[in-house]
Amino acid sequence: MAIYHDMKVYENFERSARRIFECVQDAQRRSPGARRYLYLDVQGHRNEAGGYDHDAFELMQEFTLGFLGDYLTEIHTPLCHARNPKRQRNDLPDVLRIHYPDDGSDYGYNASALPVKPRERHPADRKSPPTVKAIANYLGLEDPACLVCWRKAVERAHVVPIQLGGSMDVRNFALLCPAHHAEAPDVADAESFWAWVDYAELRDSPDKWLDAPDELKGRLQDLGVAIGVGEREPLTFFSAVKHELKALYGWTDGDFTVTDWAALMDEFHKVLEQATGRHFAVEKKVSTHAWAYHMARRRLNGTE
Repeated sequence: MAIYHDMKVYENFERSARRIFECVQDAQRRSPGARRYLYLDVQGHRNEAGGYDHDAFELMQEFTLGFLGDYLTEIHTPLCHARNPKRQRNDLPDVLRIHYPDDGSDYGYNASALPVKPRERHPADRKSPPTVKAIANYLGLEDPACLVCWRKAVERAHVVPIQLGGSMDVRNFALLCPAHHAEAPDVADAESFWAWVDYAELRDSPDKWLDAPDELKGRLQDLGVAIGVGEREPLTFFSAVKHELKALYGWTDGDFTVTDWAALMDEFHKVLEQATGRHFAVEKKVSTHAWAYHMARRRLNGTE
């Protein structure tokens, strides 16, 4: 069985690893013992030297070649092609557990310090934004299009806004249509911006086919693929924030009942002032508020 995964620029190591692992599990369920061939592509994820960044390199080198290698017959990545010298194992674990090394490595966002957290460690010293074409090339797009809905009318969206310490480096840009640009979070954490794009892409994926030819739409509908998101139930502002906290950050109903809201609101306003775009006219933005609530709770829980 052939298994293909394209590591999108908005996927980090953890999201890509879990999705690839689930595909391998599904292949084993569908065709027990069949030889499995993994094909991996990578969009973006470049470092300042032009090579692959930490997430992409770790996915290709440590995860696919290291951990998954025993459960595959052959692996194809942008870095190498490798064949398993032994017989493919089929006793996959039921659960993938990802643990970060306790070696001082810089993983995730430091909620206690609220620093600027860009993806690029050493951004290019540019004073003006890159062209739409240059951003599309970095993102691995043949033609400029919204990363969420594929519409062609796009805007250059800063991952970390300039006002929060973001750079003009091409790695600090995404292409979004005006509607999704208006929804995207304005926060100091690049990874949370990309996580939101990933979430929105899954949420709004039926909209990708709205401008497709009628013949293709018919074939997709025959396969059970939804065309268009349709009308969403209108939500109050906090209901929308609550929905995003649950869908994107994994909050449960219990998290909303056991939380000390007085303490949480104090921390929330500190986060909102120090590490979001509230001060440049986006106070009423669902994604920004959801991130600030999540960071506030992490600060209260002592989670970094």
